[in-house]
Amino acid sequence: MITGNFKGFFLFTIIILMHEFGHIVTALYYKWKIEKVLLLPFGALTIFHEKLNRPIKEEFMILIMGPLVQIIFVFAIYNIFKNNDIINYSNLILFFNLLPIYPLDGSKLLNVILNILTSFKKSHLLTIYISFLTLVFLLIKVNLNLILCLILLFILIKVIEEYKNHNNLFNLFLLERLNNDFKFKKRKTIKNIQSMKRDYKHIFKIGTKYYSEKEIIRKRFDFKGKI
Repeated sequence: MITGNFKGFFLFTIIILMHEFGHIVTALYYKWKIEKVLLLPFGALTIFHEKLNRPIKEEFMILIMGPLVQIIFVFAIYNIFKNNDIINYSNLILFFNLLPIYPLDGSKLLNVILNILTSFKKSHLLTIYISFLTLVFLLIKVNLNLILCLILLFILIKVIEEYKNHNNLFNLFLLERLNNDFKFKKRKTIKNIQSMKRDYKHIFKIGTKYYSEKEIIRKRFDFKGKI
C-alpha cells in the first residue's frame, strides 16, 4: 500500500483470506476452538486454542484445506477474469507458505509427518532445527531485499521463541495425557517418557515391570519418587 500498488495489495489480501478460510472452515467442522486470526507481514496465521493431543488426521486436514481452497478459488477467479497477476501472487504465496519454517504451513505439515514417524518431543525439535537450517539456506542463496530481510527476521524471532518454548510444550503434552482420558486405538510399549507419540496410548516397560502412562507422568510431576 505504501508503494501505491493497491491492486497487488488487494489480490494478495483476498488470496490470503481465502487460504485462511479453508483452515477455519475445516477447523470448525472438527470443532477446534479458534482463538484469533493474525494478519502478518508475510500473510496470515490462524491461532487455535486446542489440545496438543487432538488426532493427527484432524490437524492434517485443517492444514491441507488452506492451500486447497486457495487453489480452487484462484482457478475460479482466473477463469472469470483471465488475470495472470492472481496466478502469480497465488504461486508466490503457496511456495513461501509451504517452506518448512515455523510458523508457516510447511513446518506444520512437516511436524505432522514427523509425528507419524517418531515421538512428539523429537518431532517438535526436528521441526525447529529444520526451520533454522532453511532460514540459513535462504539467507545464503536468495537475493535479499529490505522487505524479504524484515520478513525473515520476523520469522527467525518466531522460531527462536518456539525453541525456547519446547520444554513447556512437551510438559503440556504430558499434562493433557494425565488429566484427560483420550480414546486412542493404537497401543505402543516404550521405555522412556521422551518416546511418547501422538495418537498412541503407551505402556511403559521398565526392567521387568509394566506401568501405565498416567503412572509415569504422575511420577514426573509429583516428585514423590522414581520408577
